[in-house]
Amino acid sequence: MRKKGLSVMLCAAMAASLLAGCGGGSKPAETTAAPAAETTAAAADTTAAPEKSESEAKDDAASGDLIVVGYAQVGAESDWRTANTESFKSTFTEENGYKLIFDDAQQKQENQIKAIRSFIQQDVDYIVVAPVVETGWEAVLQEAQEAGIPVILSDRQMDVDESLYECWVGGNFSREGETAGNWLADYLKAQGRDGEDINIVTLQGTIGASAQVGRTEGFGNILKQHDNWKMLDMQTGEFTQAKGQEVMESFLKSYDDIDVVVAENDNMAFGAIDAIKAAGKTCGPDGDIIIFSFDAVKAAFDAMIAGDLNAAFECNPLHGPRVDEIIKKLEKGETVEKIQYVDEAYFDTSMDLESIKAERAY
Repeated sequence: MRKKGLSVMLCAAMAASLLAGCGGGSKPAETTAAPAAETTAAAADTTAAPEKSESEAKDDAASGDLIVVGYAQVGAESDWRTANTESFKSTFTEENGYKLIFDDAQQKQENQIKAIRSFIQQDVDYIVVAPVVETGWEAVLQEAQEAGIPVILSDRQMDVDESLYECWVGGNFSREGETAGNWLADYLKAQGRDGEDINIVTLQGTIGASAQVGRTEGFGNILKQHDNWKMLDMQTGEFTQAKGQEVMESFLKSYDDIDVVVAENDNMAFGAIDAIKAAGKTCGPDGDIIIFSFDAVKAAFDAMIAGDLNAAFECNPLHGPRVDEIIKKLEKGETVEKIQYVDEAYFDTSMDLESIKAERAY
């Protein structure tokens, strides 16, 4: 429900020393959400009344009765982020009963904190944040809570008390890293290289971001299971192609025996591929170096089809419809699960990539 209704509910709840909903002390069971669930029309009030039709939602838009959502985005550092932003902009429209206030933080936490405070001042109904890093949010989230504005986290998580936000929607980053590690083990075995010493370098994402933390940890869990795998180096490429290329150039100068490159997003992989080729080496299924990445945007499919990239591990960016669904439940006074993972898969050059790419929205 909107914060105006929430304020009344919270006051009554405090008087009774009970607090219902996502911010309670116990952690709800994790659920897996479909990545592109169909959106439904906005609810009219906090009761379980029938949902509004599309024409009714348009009437609300015309009359100004819109749900106002402030979205503090990380930036536009990658193709994945562009798809994620578009998912929100195409979902939170006036035709769907929303007014979206969008802010691009340009990869700076201080910009996001400023944006959240601006949303509070503008008296929005909901705040959605894709945090740059996990720490340093307590004060501003407390301000949002005191203003009665529910906060929903998208993509990346925050290391804060769970009572300060309604829920989080995103990928299971640690599982993505483990899936990649298990894929590499199977790939090396199929090549008859499972007994060889394997030298690995990692292009990490922005240090402290949930995706970086989870993917590094997840792959590291599998790394520990293989005594013949050696991690030569790990450096941040900040999730950008330019920085990924720069770091890969440094790796190639420092190590002449790299077998595997782990790129914690597609764009850094593209930069690494450029650096590898410029150094006179090759990569991909028939190359000198095995390279795989995370996100699985369409450009990653192009790289696999071209034979430059071995595999891509999906991180579904289409969070807009899922957040829309969450807001509709909150509008009716319903509770929502605290942790909500989107569905994800992986893709490699053994698959019919052309057909898969043709079916994808990003």
